Amino acid sequence: MIHIRYFARLRDQLDTAAEMLDDHPPTLGELAERLAVRGEAWAEAFAGPVLMAVNHEMARPDTVLNDGDEVGFFPPVTGG
Repeated sequence: MIHIRYFARLRDQLDTAAEMLDDHPPTLGELAERLAVRGEAWAEAFAGPVLMAVNHEMARPDTVLNDGDEVGFFPPVTGG
């Protein structure tokens, strides 16, 4: 099981802050692809640039997922 958290624009667009998945794909990129096919709002949310983290560390699409991982998806941010 993995815990998924959505932040900022993604949380608002998907109308959810978090969820748990028992049956997850082996990599972070495959997880994002699986989420994107849930419907129009999901496809739009994952169509643009989305940053990803696993266990509070920035991660790449080829990052392997393990049971107990916490995954975060969030839009790129800028500061000033």
